[in-house]
Amino acid sequence: MAASKLRFPDEPSYFTPEHLDRMLVFCFKNGSSDITIQTGESVFAEVESRQCRVTERGLISQEVQDLINHIYGPNATALVNSGTDIDTSYVVKVSQKEFYRFRVNVTPCAFESSVGIQVTLRIISSLPPSLESMNLTPDLLEYLKLPQGIFVVSGATGSGKSTLLASIIGDLVSRPESNLKVLTYESPIEYVYENVLKPSSIVSQTEIPRYLPSFVAGVRNALRRKPGLILVGEARDRETIEAVIDAALTGHPVYTTVHSNGVADTLRRMITIFPFAERDSRMCDLLESTKVILWQTLVPSITGRRIPLREYLHISNEVRDALLDVSPDLIVKKIRDLIETHGRSIDQDAREKHEQGLITKEVVNRFVAMRKGNVGLS
Repeated sequence: MAASKLRFPDEPSYFTPEHLDRMLVFCFKNGSSDITIQTGESVFAEVESRQCRVTERGLISQEVQDLINHIYGPNATALVNSGTDIDTSYVVKVSQKEFYRFRVNVTPCAFESSVGIQVTLRIISSLPPSLESMNLTPDLLEYLKLPQGIFVVSGATGSGKSTLLASIIGDLVSRPESNLKVLTYESPIEYVYENVLKPSSIVSQTEIPRYLPSFVAGVRNALRRKPGLILVGEARDRETIEAVIDAALTGHPVYTTVHSNGVADTLRRMITIFPFAERDSRMCDLLESTKVILWQTLVPSITGRRIPLREYLHISNEVRDALLDVSPDLIVKKIRDLIETHGRSIDQDAREKHEQGLITKEVVNRFVAMRKGNVGLS
């Protein structure tokens, strides 16, 4: 169906949660990627990069408030009116085998000299993608089998960090020999594992801050539950990084994400978040506990679809000793040197993708320039 003709059938005079669910399924089945609900406006859906009107009329304030209270809980309106935006997830369950998942952001906005609400729902896959579809190199696949320590996936917003981690966890729990108790703390929960065959493993997912107030609280909670693997959605502050390090140092595998512009920048950010007097000791702890740092970005392919380019460093004993021997102000340069011998650089991955006929020479040149330091990574 063409985007210009996308109209929700039997549009109600007032949207109830039941109407919302039917509309979301309708948008999903008609190729929408994002749905926007806003006070005083028609509902819009994005189909093939075009915004199209789903309802004829604009929704009134009370309708939107009822909908967000249904999606998040009875305190949603109060939170938004106080100036707090909400990140959460929502599931429309049609039957035991048919359900649809959405990543949700609720943000206050101006409306007729008062406070309105905009709700953005992004359609997400319920099942994690297969690990094979991630096209990881053989050595990187080996690093994923490490029994303990921190595995960091870094990159910008929207670079596929959560998707990669979900594929890794889905693969691990599907193995008969895994015997894992996986605890995830996410904001929001995106992929779920209910329909993943788990012969010997169990997965428990907790949404932050819906069920626990912070990632730090999540790690503390995990350590009381005898986990086999901990996923921390984002190591965004000093307290969370400390908790992740402490969990890894006590023998637990911990997977987490960091927003950064490269492997070297990832480690730099994780170290410099600590006060100057603590950096040397915390760098030792971080290098002792971290096993792999991977950075990825999405670039346009020859066909127009986006594919990942990756840079990574395996922190072996040799790498750890080399990094501990340099001063903190030289660590970025040292990491870049070590990537060449103990990992894969971003320009190396770009060249290989070009040789495979996946990306253009212009994309390769961009990352070669980045590697030489002519421009910043983004």
